[in-house]
Amino acid sequence: MRIASLVPSATEMLFELGLGEQVVGVTHECDWPAHAASLPQLTRSVIPPGLSAVEIDRVVRETVGRGAPLYELDRERLELLSPDLIVTQAVCEVCAVSFDDVVAVAATLPSRPRVISLDPLALGEVLADITRLGEATEAHAEAAALHEGALARLDAVRSATSNAPRPRVLALEWLDPPFVGGHWVPEMIEIAGGLDPFAKAGQRSRTATWDELVAGQIDIALVMPCGYGTDGSVREAKACRPQIESLGARRVVAFDASAYFSRPGPRLVTGVELLAHVLHPDRAERPAEFTAAVRDLDAAAPSRV
Repeated sequence: MRIASLVPSATEMLFELGLGEQVVGVTHECDWPAHAASLPQLTRSVIPPGLSAVEIDRVVRETVGRGAPLYELDRERLELLSPDLIVTQAVCEVCAVSFDDVVAVAATLPSRPRVISLDPLALGEVLADITRLGEATEAHAEAAALHEGALARLDAVRSATSNAPRPRVLALEWLDPPFVGGHWVPEMIEIAGGLDPFAKAGQRSRTATWDELVAGQIDIALVMPCGYGTDGSVREAKACRPQIESLGARRVVAFDASAYFSRPGPRLVTGVELLAHVLHPDRAERPAEFTAAVRDLDAAAPSRV
């Protein structure tokens, strides 16, 4: 089977299922595993490079507002690759090529590929997509093993943090303007032993005001801007340092959001483990990825607890 993946989380999932050799094309953002970055790229972003967070937000709003796409699909290259299956998503209009555009293009390709869309809003739906993708690619045993392994790891974190005091935490999915992390992130926080007063599992991310966030009286601010790696998250946290310090949190922690929080793939489980060690280092083991994925920044405000 020849597979084109038009969303990074699907690419990660396909490689985890042992189907890497069948992946013939990916997006310009697919960077894990490393080999994926060397495959033919089928998309490009219309957002100019080098913009600040507030500039990116402005361009996204203006582009979406006039009904224009944020990503372009290379139809000619896709046709040359002759895929049997195209994996995409429709859950986020600013994260990938338009689902409707993909379906329209697929209908014109000589290979007549099947199109499946992975659109999870909660962590359980992310894991269910492993099974869906396994069925679509006939990787049934591999999908079952990956799914069961993920559940076992999540259960281990739940058990470790079940009776621990729950700090109040805020997940910042964007900082200028501030966005409260939604979708699967609130559930990740709950499993890791935290309390998110701003969002519920399955609800979409939303904008907020700094005044609203101050009123939440949080203990820990989690900086995880969508699509940013660890260094980028630290840079964004420093750029908005006064606003973050106004929250009164005793800790500010930046993460590799792109790898462990933004993409609804298998590495979300590692994200839960990273969170658990941040929130309860005496109860949750330190993941091997911790040093590269997490930066604990000093916060000016004293602890409330």
